[in-house]
Amino acid sequence: MRVLLCDDDKRDVDKLETLINKYGAANNIQFNIDSYSAGEELLDDVIKGKRADILFLDINLEGMDGIEIAGKIREKYDNVPIVFITAYINYALDGYKVRANRFLVKDDLEHTFTECMDDICSEIIKKRKSMMFHCVDGDRRINLSDISLFETSGRQVVIHSGSNIFQMYEKLNSLEEKLTDYGFIRIHRFYLVNIKYIANIHNYVLTLTDGRELPIPKGRYREVRQKYTLFMGEVL
Repeated sequence: MRVLLCDDDKRDVDKLETLINKYGAANNIQFNIDSYSAGEELLDDVIKGKRADILFLDINLEGMDGIEIAGKIREKYDNVPIVFITAYINYALDGYKVRANRFLVKDDLEHTFTECMDDICSEIIKKRKSMMFHCVDGDRRINLSDISLFETSGRQVVIHSGSNIFQMYEKLNSLEEKLTDYGFIRIHRFYLVNIKYIANIHNYVLTLTDGRELPIPKGRYREVRQKYTLFMGEVL
């Protein structure tokens, strides 16, 4: 996994690099770490196309602070996990605006770092999971994170994966049981949606990131809304 780390204090950078590498050795995960002392340098590389699996950002940076850097990164990579490293926790509300995954206090890293990495790496592995589907035109292995929607159409289920559409004979109830732990939620008896492709929920209508609108029955609306709100890191 590639980690981008930004902190203008070299001692904190060295400490984090040590913790990341120690965690990787203990969990058989190889981390490639790129460290920055200025947020503008990190942001410039990201804009040029450098990708990261995890971002560690100090909030109190000279020039652009960590919150501002995270906001601009979110514009390009919406789902990359962001962990803020800070000496103070009073920036938490600002961090929720950019959907920060965690806040770690510098003086307490030894006690909180492993739990943080366990959660984040577990989610990354889930997103990378692929599954074999028995489609009408043959078996296909599809990355679950590429699937936005399963839709019932007559006796078939239609898989929407990017610009590709596949058809198969399977019950949506069965798919729901298999995929609930991978970020899919049942919004309607006809629709099973990948939560990361939801752009908005309003007035019993769910809008996907591609602009498609799907109805949510009144009986499911509260549950769907709650799950989406938790995903977005907002406060109910």
